[in-house]
Order: sequence, then C-alpha cells, then structure tokens
Amino acid sequence: MLQALKGVRHLHTSAMKQAECRYVAVELAGHGRSSHRPAGVSYSFPTYVMDVRRVVDALQWSKFSIIGHSMGGNIAGMFSALYPEMVDAVVLLDSYGFFPTDLKEVFEAMRQGMDQMVEFEKKTEEKKTRVYTYENAVERLQAANPTLSEKSAHILLERGLVQVEGGVVFTRDFRINLKNMVRITEAQSLELQSMIKAPVLVVLAEDGFEKLFVEPDKRTFTSAMLQAYRDRNHTVVKVPGDHHIHLNDPAVVAPLVSDFLQIKVLSEPATLKEEQTSKL
Repeated sequence: MLQALKGVRHLHTSAMKQAECRYVAVELAGHGRSSHRPAGVSYSFPTYVMDVRRVVDALQWSKFSIIGHSMGGNIAGMFSALYPEMVDAVVLLDSYGFFPTDLKEVFEAMRQGMDQMVEFEKKTEEKKTRVYTYENAVERLQAANPTLSEKSAHILLERGLVQVEGGVVFTRDFRINLKNMVRITEAQSLELQSMIKAPVLVVLAEDGFEKLFVEPDKRTFTSAMLQAYRDRNHTVVKVPGDHHIHLNDPAVVAPLVSDFLQIKVLSEPATLKEEQTSKL
C-alpha cells in the first residue's frame, strides 16, 4: 500500500480530501488496475520509486507526505531518502523503510531472480492465468496472506479481480512474486535512512513484519534500523495486532497517523500552510 494518479503506464489511483489534506492512493505497477510492466522487465524497488516520481511529476507536487505499508513503506523510505526536499513527513506502517540483504546473499538472490524470470517466461498464458470462483479467490488470497481478515480480503479484491468467462482472475502481474533481483545491504540501508530529512513515524505491529519475514538470526538489522530512527529523533511505536492491522482494524493505527501529521505537518506556521499540502 502506498498513499497518493495515473503515471506513464496507466497507474490507477483513488483520491479523497479530508480536512486540509488531499489523499491519493497509488496502485503500483502490476497491482490492482494498474498496467503490468512490459514483457522481459522485472519489478524492483528502484523502479517502483521511479513510478512514484512520475506520479508526483504528473500531479505537479513540490512537497507532500508519504504513507506506506510493508513493501509500500520500503518504497516510501527510498523515495524520501533520494528526494528529501520533496517530502515533509513519512509514515511507515509495519515497515522499517528498508529491507536489507546480507552482502553474502545479494548475488545469489540476483541469480535466483533471473532464473525465476526465465522459467516464468516459458509458461503459456493459459498456465499464467487461472480462473477462480469468487469464493476460491478469497480463499487463495487469505492462504497467501493469513493475517488478512475476510473483510479485508473482500476490500482488496474489489480491485484485485476481474470478471472473465467462467469466473474471475487476479489482476496482478504474477511477476511481482518473483525474487527481487535488486538488493541493498544493511550499510546501504542505514546510509539511505540518514538521508531522510522529514520527520518519520514508524508504526510496528507486535505480531507483524519481523515475525513474518525476518529470520531470528537476521533480526539485528531491525534493531539497528529502529535505533537509528530514535537517534535522529523520529517516532517509533508498537501496536497490538498483525501485519495487516491497519486494514483489519484501522482504529488502532489511524489516531497515531492523524496526530503525527497534525503535529508535524498541519500545525506549521500559516505562511507555510498556504502552500498545498498533499499526502502520497
């Protein structure tokens, strides 16, 4: 999830206004109703960040806040580091802003990603596209994302399915599930994190990202990242719940985000508030 139009390759969005803010929710390339990348092209964090840069350019924004969950948080972190002058606040929902890879594993991951892409390209379109009943699609989504409530699954599938003869198919590009070939190390992650100039709110779920995706012997990086945020006077909080707490029970997360934005962005001096404030 990444909060903020359509970019160069038909990047679909929905937008809403609340108080002094305009919210634009981006469906990243290969997700929801957004178009897939061309044949032979892979998905990676830098290309997602480039998509956000295109969206910002199309919206003609010079300054905005960015909210991201999980992978969206990693995109938010990298964008905010590369374009610090454009971001006035960052909210990371069950994300550390960066997801480093051990230097010894970077090149093996690169090879695995290439091999997976080659094997995927050998499949016929029939094998790539499976038709489901709606009920089976819900089961499939929840099986892959066990922390999703049934209600949350229905919300995601509003834009995650399309009707075809005989049932429904997922709209996502299945290449997004292949191993990411472009990796960064812990040292690179910490360097990028130091480049973020905007205030950051990190909201972590007690039974969330770390327990789901980080092996016990690799959790030193999470403590290092969090300590670096605290050392720079950013805000780190933990909430009860799982990786999808923001969607399953928004009331747990929303007040934290609202208060943070109110203090860090909306309470600026009047001369600054006259400029357009947006949330991506």
